[in-house]
Amino acid sequence: MAKGQKVVTLFLGQMSDPGDLIGLPNKDEKTGKTVFMPPYWFPTDDQPVVLFLDELNRARPEILQTIMDLALNRKLAGRELPAGSRVVSAVNDGEEYQLTDLDPALVSRFNIYNFCPTVGEWLLWASQSGIDEHVTTYIENNSRMLDGDGASTDSSSSLEKTPDRRGWERVSDILKKTPTITSVTKKVVAGIVGAKAAAEFFESFNHGSRIGAEVILKDFDRHKTTLERYPVHDLAIINESIFRCIENGKHGADDKASENLLKYMNWLIDSGKRESMAHFCSVFEGATYTKANLFMMSKTPKCFKTITDFIKTL
Repeated sequence: MAKGQKVVTLFLGQMSDPGDLIGLPNKDEKTGKTVFMPPYWFPTDDQPVVLFLDELNRARPEILQTIMDLALNRKLAGRELPAGSRVVSAVNDGEEYQLTDLDPALVSRFNIYNFCPTVGEWLLWASQSGIDEHVTTYIENNSRMLDGDGASTDSSSSLEKTPDRRGWERVSDILKKTPTITSVTKKVVAGIVGAKAAAEFFESFNHGSRIGAEVILKDFDRHKTTLERYPVHDLAIINESIFRCIENGKHGADDKASENLLKYMNWLIDSGKRESMAHFCSVFEGATYTKANLFMMSKTPKCFKTITDFIKTL
C-alpha cells in the first residue's frame, strides 16, 4: 500500500467455519470465561493493517454473520483492529458465478465501487509487468479477445474455454519458457484461452510487426513514410502505444521525445488524419496515463497546446 501498511488477505470462500476467521475458543483461567484465541492473521504489533476480504459473496452465510461487526466497527469477537486499519473486500458479480446472496445489512457496511479495468489499462499493466510482447501485440490488434470472446459455437458445455486476463498471463509465462513453438505448445495454449483464440494468436506470429512507439519518439522522420500507409485502426493502436511508452518511461531523452511527439501530432493534423488525432486527444482526456499526460503538459507545452487547439476545432 502507498501508506506502507501491511495487507492481510483472507479468502472467505475457502473458510468452512467461523473459527477460521475469529479464532478458537479457550477458557480464561483467571475469569473462568470463554475467550477467543487470536487467529494467525490478527495483528499483534498494534500497527494498522489493510484487511482484504476476498470472495466475500462466496463465503458461507455463517462466515458473513461473523464479519458484520468487523466491517462496521473493526472488531472481531471483542478484539479490535489497530487504529487506522481498513477493511476492503472484493466480489465477483454476475449470473455466471456461484454466489451467496449478500443481505442489505452487510452491503450497507461497505462503499461500493465497480472496478472494470479497460483494455488500455490492462495493456499498461502488461507492459509494466513484463508480459510477453506476442501477447500484448495480439491484444492490441484484437482487443475483443482479452475477455471472453473466441469460444466455439457449442454452448452446451460448462467447460467451454474462452480467453481471460488470467489466462493470457499464463500464456505469457509459457512463451517465456518455450523459445520454440511446437504442436504441444499450441495445444497447451488452446487449453488456456480456447481453440479459436489460440489459433488466431499463433497465426498473428506470421504477420508483420507494426512500428513501435519507441522508434517513433526516437526518430519520427525516418518512419513517416511507413506511417502514411497505416489505416485508422493501426494509428489508434500506435496512439495508445505512445502513451504507454511515455507512462513507463521508455521514451528516451525528454527533449528528443518531445520533438518527435510534436512532429507526429502535427503530421496527423496536416495529413488529414483528423480522426486519428481526435483519438489521440480522447486518450489524453481519458486520464488513464497520468504520467504521460503530465509529461505533455509540463515538458512538452507545444504538444499540450496542439492538443487543446485541436479539441477546440471539434
